[in-house]
Amino acid sequence: MTEPKRLFDCISYQLERFPKNDMLAGKENGAWKTYSTAEVHDNVNRLTAGLLQLGISGNDMTTENRDKVAIISNNRPEWLIADMAVQQSGAILVPIYPTTSINEIEFIFNDAAVKCVFVSSTELLEKIKEVQPKVASLKYIYTFNPIEGATHWTSLLQPATEDSLSKVEVSKSKVSESDLVTIIYTSGTTGVPKGVMLSHRNIVSCIFLSRESFPFDENPQNKALSFLPLNHIFEKTVSYIYMFSGYSIYFAESLETIAANMQELKPDIFTTVPRLLEKVYERIMSKGAELKGIKRRLFFWAVELGKKYDNRINRGFFYNLQLSIANKLIFNKWREALGGNIKTIVTGGAACQERLMRIFNAAKIPLYEGYGPTENSPVISINRRAIGGSKYGTVGPIINGIEAKLEEDGEICVKGPTVMVGYYKRPDLTAETVIDGWLHTGDIGTFEDGIFLRITDRKKELFKTSGGKYVAPMAIENKLKESRFIEQIIIVGPERKFVGALIVPSFANLQDWCKQHNIAFANKKDITQNPQVKKFYKEIVEGYNQNFNHVEQIKKFELLPIEWSIETGEMTPKLSLKRKVIMEKYKEAIDRIYA
Repeated sequence: MTEPKRLFDCISYQLERFPKNDMLAGKENGAWKTYSTAEVHDNVNRLTAGLLQLGISGNDMTTENRDKVAIISNNRPEWLIADMAVQQSGAILVPIYPTTSINEIEFIFNDAAVKCVFVSSTELLEKIKEVQPKVASLKYIYTFNPIEGATHWTSLLQPATEDSLSKVEVSKSKVSESDLVTIIYTSGTTGVPKGVMLSHRNIVSCIFLSRESFPFDENPQNKALSFLPLNHIFEKTVSYIYMFSGYSIYFAESLETIAANMQELKPDIFTTVPRLLEKVYERIMSKGAELKGIKRRLFFWAVELGKKYDNRINRGFFYNLQLSIANKLIFNKWREALGGNIKTIVTGGAACQERLMRIFNAAKIPLYEGYGPTENSPVISINRRAIGGSKYGTVGPIINGIEAKLEEDGEICVKGPTVMVGYYKRPDLTAETVIDGWLHTGDIGTFEDGIFLRITDRKKELFKTSGGKYVAPMAIENKLKESRFIEQIIIVGPERKFVGALIVPSFANLQDWCKQHNIAFANKKDITQNPQVKKFYKEIVEGYNQNFNHVEQIKKFELLPIEWSIETGEMTPKLSLKRKVIMEKYKEAIDRIYA
């Protein structure tokens, strides 16, 4: 076949090279339901025909006038089937996180003039019904789950007649690589959502450049477990990498069932964000803390060995022998918990603790960190599989086919076919962000060894103390999160005389510590106000302060009794901190720090 130029070309690409019985799979009534490549091909074409019959299309129209179709759903085969059908119709997909607030949904639907939406659950259907009277463009609502009184998505599947299929082929032939394929609204950490416009060329070039760089080899035997939201460009682009590489995609039922799904599926690969890796590690460490005697000593001996691991340094025969023993006695259980077959984990979306990179790789769980914003489709860099191709603490070399440079202030800028078309209806923002073809990411970085990109902070998150000294909060936060007693942390101090912090303890570990020290507590609030606990955290903070210069050291902090989450509004759907929200919500706690 000719070189793929559009995302939906993955179906014919796979049909020709490695047709599968399980191109996509999801759980239905407790059992895996698989869709073969041929079934996906058939369903996508029949759904395209149904959309065309509704009058949903967009070929030969301007971006503004092309129809927009939204998906608000958990990950499932129907998500990608609907995505590819929308593409083939010439319409533009607007994916939205299921956790998005009603106000944001209303804004996005009106901004994009969404005409049709696919939702999964009753709860999401109710959300859409609530906003529908305020969105004049919204005509059609379809559900993926069978819901009484709602129209199921299968009602759109048209019979595969010669007439319906010929209309689909005409529609597909009109879709070019330069056409917009999606508008992804990024909530970010501040402000009104911005619609990032990405073309087929943007994402397809990112797919093939990433495949070549990492590399992702074509292997029809590989199974991927998918659980990061498909609404996010990271998981979406990776899903198309899987399909173009012949990997089967199995969708986890939910974040709560990942461990069970790993055991059932024994996947070869999955992608994740650092926050989920941290939680996995915390659970492992918590179980290790419950061990007694020799088992406990062996466990923590293995972890300490793992922390010293470096793929770029040979630590000699004795270290390697010890690590080999640790892998047989301790780390083999870690690998079994992930299904026992993991060949690759890719993490992105936020900075991953260097400690986790070392320990997981020491445990023969190959973990690679990459980086890139939605505006670049998204991959800018990734650590490589090749010997010498990765360096812990960095996000790897720039992928083949794109240029990168650092501005005088260290801002990372990139240029290439992956750079977005622009922000929807925001030429002002586009002009500020893409200058002479260079995407200004807003991230600050450095190159190590002239090759490996290290992200040091977000440009907007750098702040000055009242003494005029710059502080980069992200590096301080990541270091302190290495403590098993710190679940979450945010550094505060703009225009103040010193750096402070809000700390959410790891309550499971802290409660164990309290029991060991005979400290009684009634609830989480009670623990955080205990003088001995505060003294203990002061010692932890002072220990980590030695890693920083005087102006960066945390002088005072507040312990908070409630974990930050997407549901309570302090975190974005990709589990990054919403700094502005936290600063406003915990203003009283911050004021106490500086009282």
